[in-house]
Amino acid sequence: MAQPDSATTLDRVADVLNAPVDHLSGVGRASAATLGRSILLGTSIVRHLVRDVLAGRLPFGEFVQQAWHLLKVTAVPAILMAIPFGAVVSVQVGGLVHQVGADSLIGAASGLGIIRQGAPLAAGLLLGGAGAAAIAADLGARAIREELDAMRVMGVDPVQRLLVPRFLALLVISPMLFVAIVMVGVGSSYLVAVEINGVSRGSFWASFGAFATTADLAVAVIKTLVAAVLVAIIAGLRGLEARGGPRGVADAVNSAVVLSVTAIILATLLITQLQAMFLPGHVA
Repeated sequence: MAQPDSATTLDRVADVLNAPVDHLSGVGRASAATLGRSILLGTSIVRHLVRDVLAGRLPFGEFVQQAWHLLKVTAVPAILMAIPFGAVVSVQVGGLVHQVGADSLIGAASGLGIIRQGAPLAAGLLLGGAGAAAIAADLGARAIREELDAMRVMGVDPVQRLLVPRFLALLVISPMLFVAIVMVGVGSSYLVAVEINGVSRGSFWASFGAFATTADLAVAVIKTLVAAVLVAIIAGLRGLEARGGPRGVADAVNSAVVLSVTAIILATLLITQLQAMFLPGHVA
């Protein structure tokens, strides 16, 4: 029986060892290229938005239609998510503070937990889920039907015609979702604290107002707006680059949702860290 050549064996071992390295380097290059295209797309969106606003050519009808569509697919889930979220915060914190005789701090916990973290993250996840899926599916379907290529042939920029109204619609509805989640979440927390834990109404609102400051509200709105920007860029890029028929559209939607949610969580974490460094919590 012929013995395997030692050089051939070493080559095979080297190929096996180098395969993960080559794969990781390929993923890194693809990720860097995607990040670069995302930055270019975001820059193009902002440039077209500024030019259209200054020239008075903003497609207002398309903007209203997209804002209403995105609001319809996110408003009801936002309310349904906020009800148990506020109740859970009140129940969990209520059981702890009751043991130390500080029931009135349930209002403070609701203000800090819902306004600082819960509401912006919930609004961002809804935008990254329902909003990103809607945008990526719409643009992806247009891409595989070659509508985008036809628009380019006619001299119409798809970014200016399709993405700018969706970008502006996300910026408008994201604070609305945030406000709805805060109102419903704090309301459900208030009902649980007053009706179940026996906290007085005055002490709940007094502690809520003492710990939830205007700076917390402003930073939370910024988190929501950042989430809207990320969703518009990521979903828009995936939709515009969809290829391969219906399967390509499905892959674009899935990728848009996953990347949007991941980016929103990382951005929220970064902004929270910056807030803790420069705007530490204090009693109002």
